[in-house]
Amino acid sequence: MSEVQRRRWLVWTVVGVVVAVALVVGAPWVYARFLAREAPDPLALSTPTTSAEAQVLTGRLEIDGTWLVGEGSEAGYRLGEVLSGEQTTVVGRTEGVTGTVIVNGGMLDEATIVVDAGSISTDAGARDAYFRRALDTSSFPEARFELTEPVDISALGRADVPLSVTAVGTLTLHGVSQPATAVLDVQRTAGGVEVAGQIPITLTDFGLTAPDLGWVVVEPTGAIEVRLVLGL
Repeated sequence: MSEVQRRRWLVWTVVGVVVAVALVVGAPWVYARFLAREAPDPLALSTPTTSAEAQVLTGRLEIDGTWLVGEGSEAGYRLGEVLSGEQTTVVGRTEGVTGTVIVNGGMLDEATIVVDAGSISTDAGARDAYFRRALDTSSFPEARFELTEPVDISALGRADVPLSVTAVGTLTLHGVSQPATAVLDVQRTAGGVEVAGQIPITLTDFGLTAPDLGWVVVEPTGAIEVRLVLGL
């Protein structure tokens, strides 16, 4: 190999190494900056789409009884993430939600909401796989919220606007149970009752460590989101 050829080979080797490093370091930044999907809005109450639906909200509603979580319900999580210096929001969702709500004399006396944690998904399969490993969903497949204090929702029976309440209970996640407070909006619908809101969480409270891989750092606090469609 001539001196000129050796120099060319050295130059192209250096260029190749620089390009490879740029791809490894820069790819997450490019994804976060240009390719990552915008996070969906928090789960919220629906808006009546017709005058007939709006009219339903003005009559009196008998709210006592046993309400079941039905089709159209969703739950998941919302966490902040820094990906190669770019702030992003990670949102996972599932329709695998079941539960029962019992109202007596206008008081929400009992409520148990169960989420299939293993079915929660985001826009990235690798992240979902990590999420399932971190939560050990094979051993702890469910996340659960159980009400521990009654909530007065008697005004819902005659309200024509959403009712805001707080629900104190126990959240079980990753096999760990902790006190939790859900901040909720409740409204009547043409089919029954709808509930939407969040439960703030700190990952370490549930034996979970926020990932810190250098180029991706997950914030240690976030929220569980729910939107429940209830019917008698």
